[in-house]
Amino acid sequence: MPLERSSEDVDIIFTRLKGVKAFEKFHPNLLRQICLCGYYENLEKGITLFRQGDIGTNWYAVLAGSLDVKVSETSSHQDAVTICTLGIGTAFGESILDNTPRHATIVTRESSELLRIEQEDFKALWEKYRQYMAGLLAPPYGVMETGSNNDRIPDKENTPLIEPPVPLRPAHTITKVPSEKILRAGKILRIAILSRAPHMIRDRKYHLKTYRQCCVGTELVDWMVQQTSCVHSRTQAVGMWQVLLEDGVLNHVDQERHFQDKYLFYRFLDDEHEGAPLPTEEEKKECDEELQDTMLLLSQMGPDAHMRMILRKPPGQRTVDDLEIIYEELLHIKALSHLSTTLFNQGEEGTSWYIILKGSVNVVIYGKGVVCTLHEGDDFGKLALVNDAPRAASIVLREDNCHFLRVDKEDFNRILRDVEANTVRLKEHDQDVLVLEKVPAGNRASNQGNSQPQQKYTVMSGTPEKILEHFLETIRLEPSLNEATDSCTEQERMDYALNNKRRVIRLVLQWAAMYGDLLQEDDVAMAFLEEFYVSVSDDARMMAAFKEQLPELEKIVKQISEDTKAPQKKHKVLLQQFNTGDERAQKRQPIRGSDEVLFKVYCIDHTYTTIRVPVAASVKEVISAVADKLGSGEGLIIVKMNSGGEKVVLKPNDVSVFTTLTINGRLFACPREQFDSLQLPCRNKEGPTTGTVGTFELMSSKDLAYQMTTYDWELFNCVHELELIYHTFGRHNFKKTTANLDLFLRRFNEIQFWVVTEICLCSQLSKRVQLLKKFIKIAAHCKEYKNLNSFFAIVMGLSNVAVSRLALTWEKLPSKFKKFYAEFESLMDPSRNHRAYRLTAAKLEPPLIPFMPLLIKDMTFTHEGNKTFIDNLVNFEKMQFVQLARLPQDAFEMFICQGLPECMVLRMIANTARTVQYYRSQPFNPDAAQANKNHQDVRSYVRQLNVIDNQRTLSQMSHRLEPRRP
Repeated sequence: MPLERSSEDVDIIFTRLKGVKAFEKFHPNLLRQICLCGYYENLEKGITLFRQGDIGTNWYAVLAGSLDVKVSETSSHQDAVTICTLGIGTAFGESILDNTPRHATIVTRESSELLRIEQEDFKALWEKYRQYMAGLLAPPYGVMETGSNNDRIPDKENTPLIEPPVPLRPAHTITKVPSEKILRAGKILRIAILSRAPHMIRDRKYHLKTYRQCCVGTELVDWMVQQTSCVHSRTQAVGMWQVLLEDGVLNHVDQERHFQDKYLFYRFLDDEHEGAPLPTEEEKKECDEELQDTMLLLSQMGPDAHMRMILRKPPGQRTVDDLEIIYEELLHIKALSHLSTTLFNQGEEGTSWYIILKGSVNVVIYGKGVVCTLHEGDDFGKLALVNDAPRAASIVLREDNCHFLRVDKEDFNRILRDVEANTVRLKEHDQDVLVLEKVPAGNRASNQGNSQPQQKYTVMSGTPEKILEHFLETIRLEPSLNEATDSCTEQERMDYALNNKRRVIRLVLQWAAMYGDLLQEDDVAMAFLEEFYVSVSDDARMMAAFKEQLPELEKIVKQISEDTKAPQKKHKVLLQQFNTGDERAQKRQPIRGSDEVLFKVYCIDHTYTTIRVPVAASVKEVISAVADKLGSGEGLIIVKMNSGGEKVVLKPNDVSVFTTLTINGRLFACPREQFDSLQLPCRNKEGPTTGTVGTFELMSSKDLAYQMTTYDWELFNCVHELELIYHTFGRHNFKKTTANLDLFLRRFNEIQFWVVTEICLCSQLSKRVQLLKKFIKIAAHCKEYKNLNSFFAIVMGLSNVAVSRLALTWEKLPSKFKKFYAEFESLMDPSRNHRAYRLTAAKLEPPLIPFMPLLIKDMTFTHEGNKTFIDNLVNFEKMQFVQLARLPQDAFEMFICQGLPECMVLRMIANTARTVQYYRSQPFNPDAAQANKNHQDVRSYVRQLNVIDNQRTLSQMSHRLEPRRP
């Protein structure tokens, strides 16, 4: 009902009608009023609208089809002669302005679609917009376009943006007979459902009433989405079912005219009568052959059916999803830019690139006004094309006589390919503010059968404000709201602001999800989230659109707040390798910076004091804790020393110092002047003195590899992606711990030295050979379990000089095992940037435990080899927002890191973080069959490896086993 149409409904109809030829010269304000009072008519062939001599009651415009104009000189209908045919874009019926009789009879030549305006409404429009309609209607009601200046259409700036609506009355529509094509489509879908999901068509009971052979709307939509890749959303499926409902091939049990994705009952035309036959095998075979073509046909017709549905059903029943999704679809219709001072509006889809040949234009951004003026020779419009995003600004003509060279999107893309253009620049006030560069668009998701473009443009550099603005503008919302323009209504301005707020909420939700529990340790972040939640709650009381996002935000804030304000839990006490004996049998949990560590700090005389401080404690805090124990801390420094005696003085602002120690390393506190005399005791007892071969040989290689993988997965799963950032840029810059990453990296060294230690502690040659075979088998099983971290650690242990030099041992190794080991070594080849390993890892699907030292190396080289700023612009090739979730296959994503330039995050470094996330995108599911009788013994063994990490000691032991040959 037109009286019930909202401003959003009018926007949708307005966008659709702008592309209709009949209205190509109508001023936007006039066209908007037509949207308020127009009625949609769908007429079969041979329908007479009115006859010659009748007094007119309606004005018409032809949207589709054609009509014959017949005139009779005798006023007899039988003598009428067709004098012309009215096609798409024509209008007729102006005689209603003065109630003169119709001068001809109008009959539909074919099935036609019309826009109808009743006489009272049309007269009201004529009175209000007489000057606009001059030249648009035939004389005597209008004037020719060459008429006087008094009849010219005035500028938009001098006209009101919102006109009062014209009084309206209900419309009536005519249902057309379904076409053979649609009948066949309905039959194909019915047979497919009966063949593949027969339970969907059955008798249904509701409120004590039985509805025969019905389907449910939500089930039909579910089924449609599952059947074909050409259906991308539920709203698209709704449009496809609407095609069948509109033609009567599918019917609502209460004869509703619009299909809804709800628990409503629908019945196929063939099921209207009792005893409808089931499909034969031949019919099922034909259905299978035609189903995809049928889906494609309906997907092409669905958007138009959706538009007609909106115009037909009462506005009060129109959902926000209906209006917004159709609006997105209608953005593809070309705007009639020559009728307005605005060439295109901010938020519209980009369809063309422009070069100014004559004149000038203003670039207008909502909320900023005119950001710059472009003149002859300048170009604009390419940003939306290369980034496949809405227009970032409105383009407003500054002069009446502007000439442009316009290149459509397809041609523009071809030009880019032909000239191999790699860079697109956006300027404001003659300065670069955003630089995009072409990169391959391939991603891991595309390997799942989704067609992805081969190239895309990504941000390389820009001002922080423009990068953030660009990022927010390109966030896809489901559903999306109408964008505002420089010359928009107040409602449109509100919609635009609402849309931006929803994007910000989406950004904050992703940020909070990404940080998780880490936010509890950040007072600033907590204060921001609580304040943000209050603001969104206030807005949600006035704007319903926020209500769907509010519960998710409330859940996050409430959970974090409760955890923060809950009674303080008992801290973990973490010894040396951050394990206590009791914890070794438990599943590994992430370590937080606020967890406490109980640790020995040695003095120069090798006595020690035990301190208890947070894991993330700085060196200053460690010195303070030591001073409390020793009674004085004046002049103290903290030194870490490995088992080889190498010393490093830690800086006062270094944090999380305990986690960075080597396996058998020690922490010393001493006066600075005594640093040179600091040394390990003469007899360093760190590490085992006997091997575990007696225990080790009783365990199967597969069991050992399995339990190692289970433990490594727990450690790997505890590493937060942000720890990669902290590690690369320096923990002290963030005052954050990387304890979980440190433990995982230490595990690599632990396994490597475990291999060397066990072999060097084995005095019998035959047992050493058996150990070599055992380790090669374990490595093979680790590779089978996709535990590349332990696989490479074992192989590197076997490659250690203390092992590789044992010629007698290797000589007795069977050739089969030598071949396996040679293959393993080839994967470690560092040439061409570890190409062999990278190719192997690229072929593996998650879950996967990566070779972490190489990932760390990649991130470090990226950081040190790239500047953060280029020409005063943030280097976004290095620092970029990265999305980490949805965008159903695409869905990358976002990483916001505190401490870097505000709201900036690494792109190249984030590629590594994204890789880590991909490796963990599937859970590692332990195989219950591996839990044999000595399951707990093997589990305990691999979690408490005791090793020698002093390379000099290991080499000496190796030489004692097999002295150097003369």
